[in-house]
Amino acid sequence: MARLFDFYKETLRGKLQEEFGYSNPMQIPKLEKIVVNMGVGEAVNDSKKIDAAQNELSLISGQKPVVVKAKKSVATFKLREGMPIGCKVTLRRDRMYEFMDRLVNIALPQVRDFRGLPGRSFDGRGNYAMGLREQIVFPEIDYDQVDEMRGMDIIFVTSANTDQEAKALLKGFNMPIN
Repeated sequence: MARLFDFYKETLRGKLQEEFGYSNPMQIPKLEKIVVNMGVGEAVNDSKKIDAAQNELSLISGQKPVVVKAKKSVATFKLREGMPIGCKVTLRRDRMYEFMDRLVNIALPQVRDFRGLPGRSFDGRGNYAMGLREQIVFPEIDYDQVDEMRGMDIIFVTSANTDQEAKALLKGFNMPIN
């Protein structure tokens, strides 16, 4: 079992139930999934870039990513419908908690000039989105093997109804949200 999941079951659920006054334990917000997305716009010109991004994302997440293809053609970007433009991975259960543990305790402290995550990145329905500028903050990525710095979007999907509940849940997992 993942360390964060045990912490959630034993400690965090009780704190959240007490803080928000839930009568039913099923009302307590929980982390449902984490989606990690890596956009690779350069893949339009060079198809090897998408393979490198896929390899890096699989090292980071521990799961095989799905290649995202363009839904529409955009002439100004020289993009045709069906061309690969990125990759994403959806993490659930144990892999989700392991990824969150590595993100909070290892990757985020390595980000240059890091002063915490913005508190305004909630969507109003209890989901939180953040971005990283470079993939080398994760220890699984070998700096010498990286051909190009790529950023990634990380979305935390929770079962919370409000932003306050989701913020309390993520802060309970030691997310450095301002």
